[in-house]
Parts: sequence; C-alpha cells; structure tokens
Amino acid sequence: MKETEMKPVLDARTLGTPKMLVLGLQHMFAMFGATVLVPAITGLSVSATLLFAGLGTLLFHLLTKRKVPAFLGSSFAFLAAYTTIAPGGEAELLPYACFGVACAGLLYLVISALFKAFGANKVMRFFPPIVTGPIIIAIGLCLSGWALSCCAQNWGIALVAIVVVIVCNIWGKGMVKIIPILLGIIASYGVAAVTNNVDFTAVREAAWFGLPFQWSNTVFAIFQSPDVSLLITAAITIVPISIATIMEHIGDMSAISSTVGDNFIEDPGLHRSLLGDGLATIAASLFGAPANTTYGENTGVLNLTRVYDPRVIRLAAVFAIILSFSPKFAAVIEVMPQATLGGVSLILYGMISAVGVRNVVENQVDFTKSRNVIIAALILVLAVGIKYGTGGDEAIVFALGSVTIKLSGIATAALVGIVLNAALPGNDYQFGKTANSDASADLGRY
Repeated sequence: MKETEMKPVLDARTLGTPKMLVLGLQHMFAMFGATVLVPAITGLSVSATLLFAGLGTLLFHLLTKRKVPAFLGSSFAFLAAYTTIAPGGEAELLPYACFGVACAGLLYLVISALFKAFGANKVMRFFPPIVTGPIIIAIGLCLSGWALSCCAQNWGIALVAIVVVIVCNIWGKGMVKIIPILLGIIASYGVAAVTNNVDFTAVREAAWFGLPFQWSNTVFAIFQSPDVSLLITAAITIVPISIATIMEHIGDMSAISSTVGDNFIEDPGLHRSLLGDGLATIAASLFGAPANTTYGENTGVLNLTRVYDPRVIRLAAVFAIILSFSPKFAAVIEVMPQATLGGVSLILYGMISAVGVRNVVENQVDFTKSRNVIIAALILVLAVGIKYGTGGDEAIVFALGSVTIKLSGIATAALVGIVLNAALPGNDYQFGKTANSDASADLGRY
C-alpha cells in the first residue's frame, strides 16, 4: 500500500459525504453485536439500549470538547448486577437494578471531581491492579453459571456460536476479525431459525415504528410505591462494580490515545471523559437501558481505517438513535434463542476473567508479598463463594433496622479489597509508573 494511503484522516469531510456515512455505519455495526447482547441477556429494552447508546455517545463528545473518537455502548461489567437483582429478567425488578446502576454512575462523577481536584496519582492509590484485577476476574466467574445453563437448552446451537466466534477471532481478516460476536450470533441464530428453534410470532406482530421505552420500565415508575429495602440493596450491591468499570474507562482512554496519537488523558482530561461516561450511564439507567462504557470495538475500527475524525463516531450514534425507533427490529433480538446467547456469553464471560488476569500480569503485581496474596485471595473467595455457596441467596443478607439488605459477592469482595489495600502496609502503587492502563481496555466489549 502506498505511503499516502496510510496517512491518518483527521477530517472525514475530505472523503466526501457518502464515504463518511459508510464509515459511520461501520462503527455502528462494530459496536452493535455486544451492545444489543446486554439487553438480550438481561431482559432490558433493546430499543432503549440503542437510543441511549447514541444519546450517551453524543453527550460524551459534547463534554470532551468533541475531541475523543469514542463510542459508548452497553457495559458487560454490570451483567452481574442485573442478574443479582433480577435473576430471571423480571420486569418489575429490573428498574431496581437500573437504580443501582444509576447510583454507580454517580461514583463516576465523584471520581471525576477527585481527579480534577487532586490529580490521578492520589486517587488511584485506592484502586491498584491488586484490587481491580481480581474483581474483574470474579465478575466473569460469577456470570459463568448463567451462560452454561443457557447453553444446556440446546448445545448444538450454542456450539455454532462458539465455533464461529473462535474462527472469526483467530483466523478472520479485516471487519470479520472486529465483529466475531455479531457473526457468531447471526450464524447461530440462522441455524436455530432453519431448524425451527425460533418462534417469530412476536416479530410478525411488532410495529415497524414506536417509542424506544415505556414509562413502566423506567426507574421513575418505581418511586410511586418503592420497595425501600430493595432500593438500598441494589445501590449497595451495584455501586462497587463501578470500580472495575472506571479502571476499564481509563484503559480505554489510554488505548484510544495510543491509537490516534493524541494524549486524551491530559486533553480533554480524564475528569471530562469520566464525567461524560458517568452522566451517560445515569441517563441510560434511569430510562431502563444498560450502563454505558467506552467501546474497544470502535477503537479497533479506528486502527483499521485510520480515520480518526470523531464526526464518524457521532454519525454512528445518530444511526443507533434512528434504529431504536423500530420495535420490529427489537423483537428480532428479543426472540433470539437462549442457547445462542449462552454460546457467545460463555466466551464473553471467560474473556472478562481473562482481562482481569491480564490486568494483574501486565501491571507486574508482586505475589511474593503476603499483602497482595491475601487481598487477591479474599476478593476471589468472597465473590465466588457468596455467589454459589449461600443456599440460593447469592448474597449476604442482613437487617438494618426494618430494612433488609442483600450484599452480593462482587460488592462484598470489592469493599473488602479496597479496605484491605488501604489498611495493610506496603501499598506502593503509583498510577502511570507501575501500571499498564491498556490492560483493562477490552472489558468494555467483554
């Protein structure tokens, strides 16, 4: 390829409107598979998810001075939160889970303010890799049981998804390598449809156009007669998970900076990008959509095309918003076989844990130190043990006056890890010196 063809494009308008539109569509399809998978797994609205992925991305660009070419899609890190509060995707319980995620979004705003006031080094001492790495590992392990139960409904259909994802990810070229999850879903879904394992009645009955969300599915609806105990439980259970997603955000910003060649951590700054991510998550959650996070898939597209103009990302956001107004499209996603979801989730959840391992390894966490072994051990044992060893409760249950609170394994593990790291001697972590921030850059899509 000629050298002139390898130069990055900083202003996509020079390519012409048709090419800009195609580039925008490519970015939308790159995030599409993972973004719609989250509501398909949890029972949240697909249409609301697309709407607030688009709106959240536009808000993020506004707050980051329109400089950062990042797309905000559904975060997989919060899947454990939804399954803890609404294990069966119950419509009456999902708004409570969304309330907890909205509270987690508030922590982004707090951390953003702390970054602005004190700088990264002082804040990050409380969230070193010895805490965040094992938490990320535990998130994947705690979700694995759900994936296996879905696969068990039809292992043949699940294996199609697994094999296609692996083949595309290892041997695929170009866009095939970037969207293996989407291709795995399409292939598995197609096999299920051909073998009469899909009921398309809901698709035929759905309207072509409609509103992306219903008031009854929003957080606002539950305040008419709220279950105070469940509200408190959701907040306490879910907020600690944002510790991992904040680390993920920092990793993604490092990866985007490295790809484009601009230091977005300094300008527009982490305080602005965290603020944008947090506000996007709060808005999405309040209206019944999943938490938002910066997406690694779109960073891959930037690297592939070398078109770094944030305008193409904003075009992708507009396309997502337009698509959100089609209930028929949402119905196609909602009738997807559980085995298809289980197949791709089996890989995704494993990759979440693998990202946690990578976080620990690449940051060279010293496990010859007893403090590090103790912190990691308690995080992993508490998270997994409470999830699978509490007689079906999947949480520690205790009463605070007349209010009953359930503390999930992930929440307990995160809180214990943070407290131990702060209390035990030997915390010599310095952000930007011993850390490789890219280690968690892939969690956004997995």
